[in-house]
Amino acid sequence: MASRTVRTEQVSATRQLILATAERLFAEHGVYAVSNRQVSEAAGQGNNAAVGYHFGTKSDLVRAIVRRHSERVEDLRTRQLDALGNSTDLRDWVDCLVRPQFDHLAALGSPTWYARFCAQVMTDPVLREIMTEESRASASLRAIIAGRNRCMPPLPDDVRAERSDMARHLIVHMAAERERALAEGRPTPRADWGEAADGLVDALVAMVLAPVTPRDGK
Repeated sequence: MASRTVRTEQVSATRQLILATAERLFAEHGVYAVSNRQVSEAAGQGNNAAVGYHFGTKSDLVRAIVRRHSERVEDLRTRQLDALGNSTDLRDWVDCLVRPQFDHLAALGSPTWYARFCAQVMTDPVLREIMTEESRASASLRAIIAGRNRCMPPLPDDVRAERSDMARHLIVHMAAERERALAEGRPTPRADWGEAADGLVDALVAMVLAPVTPRDGK
């Protein structure tokens, strides 16, 4: 029994090491620029097939990295959502979209790689679907988006969809840009992740409320 427990702990530690190593390499070099063999070697695994043994395909590995963080983000999001109640303030709902992710990055310490990893994944149509599926599984995220939509001004359907896409890209890529600047020791516009969230929420609320330029026939 004791030997089985030790073995289980060793397997868990190996999996976590592979996940952390893959996240870093994918963030720095791109997902498809890094082979499973390179991940195994960088993680100090004598067996170059360790990634395939523990996770399967590269898509499976990407999904495992996303899930490694999603539980904590979901917990932060749920807590903020519960505190929000039935707010009718658009900014409250936009803040709830942004801040849990930024708070999670802050809690990871320094350096971090997850924001840049997410940005890399979102540029690939196949891997992006993995993140989309994980997002759809989040009950709190669905509730937040519904709350935000209730507070949005009347907008044409295509404009509403367009601005939602803009918001998603800004959340992902602004986090990645800040993380990259911190990793490279460059100055950032905001002192910490909390202030960075404030600035992004300001911009996103302004974007949602921006006037719509009339188009011919509409």
